[in-house]
Amino acid sequence: MSKQTWKILIHGGAGVITRARLGGDQEARYRLALHSALEAGATALRAGASAMDAACSAVAAMEDDPLFNAGRGSVFTADGHIEMDAAVMSGIDRSAG
Repeated sequence: MSKQTWKILIHGGAGVITRARLGGDQEARYRLALHSALEAGATALRAGASAMDAACSAVAAMEDDPLFNAGRGSVFTADGHIEMDAAVMSGIDRSAG
């Protein structure tokens, strides 16, 4: 029986932060936050969770971090409100919610 390997890919959201505007300390904070999100997903997979649960764990870690423009770090609309929406889709049966 061959050993199963897995990979987790994430991105930190929409928008552009150029290196010229990103100081070394801030870059380190973003890298640490992204690493934490990857580790949340990896921890779920190592514990036997499904790929869906691992992906949700990684995303929840980013949503809980105010550095990212989702969840806690959401950007205000022109009206001064926060509007959020989320969805997830299964690649197995294409169900979404």
